[in-house]
Amino acid sequence: MKFEESVTRENLMRAFAGESQARNRYNIAAATARENNLFVVSAVFAFTADQEKEHAAIFYNHLRDSAGSNISIDGSYPVDLNKDVAKLLRSAQHNEYEEHDDVYLHFAEKAKEEGFSKIAFSFDQIAKIEKTHGDRFGMFADLLEQDKLFAADVDTAWMCLECGHIYYGKSVPASCPVCQHSRGYFVRLELAPYTGILA
Repeated sequence: MKFEESVTRENLMRAFAGESQARNRYNIAAATARENNLFVVSAVFAFTADQEKEHAAIFYNHLRDSAGSNISIDGSYPVDLNKDVAKLLRSAQHNEYEEHDDVYLHFAEKAKEEGFSKIAFSFDQIAKIEKTHGDRFGMFADLLEQDKLFAADVDTAWMCLECGHIYYGKSVPASCPVCQHSRGYFVRLELAPYTGILA
């Protein structure tokens, strides 16, 4: 099948549009989390937004042979505006699972059917990444909803994401004793970036 006549070509543009919108939604959600002094959740949204940007680039680069043309697509995309950060996390979780469970798996199947194995591989692998995103958003939503984002049932190690101070206790202090940033910068040590070996 000729690429310019394929459904896969349109699916790539749908995926590019979806990932681009997800990146912007997550950056907007990150700003909302910051406004609520939930800097650790803001960091999670921003981290994921950067990965969505890379996904968009992967899909876009598969369209290199279509450079200079326009691709018309249809699609619907969520409007996830909410001041409730837990609801933003749940919406993001839902959207990531939808990409994993439905959208990208179907796009991968269509790409295989049309003979575009490299593109099918990208859809398949990025679908798996979206599952990881959904799991991460869900975990932070659980912690926030259960009032355990900054508290635990047992003594726990917590890291301030601003200065790196490690605090031990059942809940984080109102502010970091080292850099004075608010408790919203603390995260359980095992969830802190690049510190899994320390946990």
